[in-house]
Amino acid sequence: MGGHSLVLASYFVTDYDPTIEDSYTKQCVIDDRAARLDILDTAGQEEFGAMREQYMRTGEGFLLVFSVTDRGSFEEIYKFQRQILRVKDRDEFPMILIGNKADLDHQRQVTQEEGQQLARQLKVTYMEASAKIRMNVDQAFHELVRVIRKFQEQECPPSPEPTRKEKDKKGCHCVIF
Repeated sequence: MGGHSLVLASYFVTDYDPTIEDSYTKQCVIDDRAARLDILDTAGQEEFGAMREQYMRTGEGFLLVFSVTDRGSFEEIYKFQRQILRVKDRDEFPMILIGNKADLDHQRQVTQEEGQQLARQLKVTYMEASAKIRMNVDQAFHELVRVIRKFQEQECPPSPEPTRKEKDKKGCHCVIF
């Protein structure tokens, strides 16, 4: 999805030039539980199809990011979501749809209603964000961690009373498309 800026929990980079792989780790506390986010940003890497599938295999949750100023990036989202579900061999998986660049209202090509409609179709949460003005960036990652945790608890209910240490070790491998 060429043309988007780096969306990262800590900062915004204006002159971001994605290479084959950009990954970051961030420690944080979400809902009083420690989380380690391993964040992989694949923006602008359509040409690396095999690599993208590898990211899909290893990811525990996905931010499906499109730019509200780029209808083409919006139209790619459905394809990415179907590909993730195919690679995971699942009917559902932790994902959040993010309409980025929400601060550029005058350049909008995708309405908030269209984003919400696609999210309903994909059965995922929709949020709008702006990496530039730091709107909903941390919230998007935190919400994704909540979705991952809920999914993992449904898949594999925790054994009785795990120790605090065991709970804190869990990391979330988040992938941004």
